Amino acid sequence: MNPKGYLAVVLHAHLPFVRHPEHERFLEEDWFFEAMTETYLPLLNVFEGLVRDGVPFCINMSLTPTLLSMMTDPLLQSRYLRYLDERIEALAGERRRTDGDSYFHPVIEFYNNLYQGLRRRYLELDQKDVTTSFRRLMESGHLDILTCGATHSYFPLLAVNEESIYAQLSMAVRTHQRILGRKPRGIWLSECGYKPGIDRILNHFGIEYFILDSHGLLNAEPRPKFGVHCPVRTPGGPAAFGRDYESSKQVWAAEEGYPGDPAYREFYRDAGFDIHEPHIRQLHHAGIPTFTGLKYHRITGKSDWKEPYHPGWAADRAATHAGHFMHNRQLQIEWLAPFFDRPAIIVAPYDAELFGHWWFEGPQWIDYLLRKIAYDQNEIKTIRLSEYLDRVSELQPVSPPECSWGAGGFHEVWLNGANDWIYPYLHGSAERMRSLVQRFPDADGLLRWALDQAVRELLLAQSSDWAFIMKTGTSVEYAIRRFKTHLHRFGRMASMAETGNFDENYLREITARDSLFPDMDYRIFQNRPWA
Repeated sequence: MNPKGYLAVVLHAHLPFVRHPEHERFLEEDWFFEAMTETYLPLLNVFEGLVRDGVPFCINMSLTPTLLSMMTDPLLQSRYLRYLDERIEALAGERRRTDGDSYFHPVIEFYNNLYQGLRRRYLELDQKDVTTSFRRLMESGHLDILTCGATHSYFPLLAVNEESIYAQLSMAVRTHQRILGRKPRGIWLSECGYKPGIDRILNHFGIEYFILDSHGLLNAEPRPKFGVHCPVRTPGGPAAFGRDYESSKQVWAAEEGYPGDPAYREFYRDAGFDIHEPHIRQLHHAGIPTFTGLKYHRITGKSDWKEPYHPGWAADRAATHAGHFMHNRQLQIEWLAPFFDRPAIIVAPYDAELFGHWWFEGPQWIDYLLRKIAYDQNEIKTIRLSEYLDRVSELQPVSPPECSWGAGGFHEVWLNGANDWIYPYLHGSAERMRSLVQRFPDADGLLRWALDQAVRELLLAQSSDWAFIMKTGTSVEYAIRRFKTHLHRFGRMASMAETGNFDENYLREITARDSLFPDMDYRIFQNRPWA
């Protein structure tokens, strides 16, 4: 039976490249370890369980080049295993501490089983490289994996130097193909940031589609006939899908969204701050309490009083919320169908880390949702975005405006008083790199080494994460230091190339630290496709 419409869930998985071999431990590396533990491995468990049970489903997910690079990095792989082992050891102490405590001991046992299971799958199934598991799901047709700019740069504010966009896309496609075995058909534009003309560059690299926030489609010229519920054809060639606001709000919204339910796990109550036993203190960084991932309370209510977490209660609530979400998508499709000459598509994009990290029960919710859609109704089916394009090829030509999915719908999150100072440096460095490529079109030896590393450092400086952190005020000192460090390293590499005075020890040291993109070719930094 043909469905009346389709649901495309899109999970955007991204982290900035954080790797510090010069330190035995580094706090910000925990960003990656936490996401692995609470989001990426649990999602793989869900997807593989659905495949094992024969449930028909499709999902869309972006894996950014920096994230793929960290997932395949031997140093971070070994440090992640240490991260798991340290928490399993701490949980052994917690099991002893809570023995006989009927309120909290069951929660401790839940975590112990969880971490033991994650460690087992990471070693035995993933063999410490989770990209192989994502690749299997892609090859089986259950998962569309989108790429992103090489370092998640915000294209609209870099477009003054088109060479930057070409370099970001060239390295993104190379990394995707090297690790996942095929070129990407779609891209997640960082922060859904779009500027007219970017579509033309995407087309050069064979990118067939991208996603815009709702207003990016609704304010296009001419206005799309089917609103956000059918992709459009941009002037440069790729298709643009639009985010469905209603489905996003039900999950995202702090007050009315699902993650705020009292039965769900409370994110901000963590054993690292609540428990002062030696086996917990060993998880502190340099003696400073920090999040451990061991959280024993449920949201309960808005007051500071929090009750013990009950995984079973939370799972029941996730099932209820999955049914509610599915029912509302059915109502949407029922309402849209009479006005369409083709099946409507509801595109529901989210940051992947919402599921598991911020909303602990998020992966369970996805599991229930995909099972219910497969077996409890016939109006909608899940679909891969590329599959929808294969089925519906005649798209309305429109010209989307400059836009993003950030607050205000434009650029103010990444261009404001807290971070505007970075852009003259980025634009000037890009112009300097462009000149170096023109001056040395066929470099080799130490010159080639310095130029390749110069592009690596410039790409890392272009990450939108640094501007975002400066704006939100979370880890501002780290973001500023990272930006300045990469810019300084770029300057050193560029000066070596310009003067011919090479410092091999410095080259070796920096290449070992910023080791991503092993297939770098500095000539990607030019405004034409580079094979």
